[in-house]
Amino acid sequence: MRPLQEYEKLIGYTFKDRRLLETALTHASYANENRTESYERLEFLGDSVLGFVTADHLYQAFGQLPEGQLTKTRAALVCEKSLCGFSKTLEVGSFLRLSHGEMHSGGRERASILADVFESTTAAIYLDSGDLDTARKFILRFIAPAAKSRGNKAFKDYKTTLQEIIQQNPEERLEYVLTGESGPDHEKHFTVEVHLNSNVIGKGGGRSKKEAEQQAAREALELMGY
Repeated sequence: MRPLQEYEKLIGYTFKDRRLLETALTHASYANENRTESYERLEFLGDSVLGFVTADHLYQAFGQLPEGQLTKTRAALVCEKSLCGFSKTLEVGSFLRLSHGEMHSGGRERASILADVFESTTAAIYLDSGDLDTARKFILRFIAPAAKSRGNKAFKDYKTTLQEIIQQNPEERLEYVLTGESGPDHEKHFTVEVHLNSNVIGKGGGRSKKEAEQQAAREALELMGY
């Protein structure tokens, strides 16, 4: 088991209360053998902090994504596979406090444990710093680049997809028509129709014209069976 100072360097945060960090790295098997606390309570808190920071980042960074896609993207970013990957970059396995049995059964590489410890580390940083922004800084080191990559994939761009399909017939013509605008300046709602050769093939709404156009294109694709 490597010194905690090395883990602090990897996570980019120095703890005032080292006991929090020790707990964040302590598996239940070790805690039971040594009558100490495991990371499970910290994991519970870290899950909520991680979920909020991720949701906030996606909301701010991907204004074009509809709610359903935001939800799917957040779920993918905070799933076990993703969190395990983040922990591996931090070499978490070499800092874990595990029982001998857990160690010999591959606990240092177990995805569920590595994912849990990313959450417990998040909570430990949040509690020790007393500052959500400090925890946010740690989380976004991992979430922001992953979100950019996944968000761009998730945001397939319904307009581009629809355009590519329609272009297979050069004589066809697409047009997006603004049909409504309501609400105060800070809370506008736009409605748009997408026309194919003057025929309405989809309608959509959103807080911006771009979002409304995307939703109209999405409806058109759904109606076309895509």
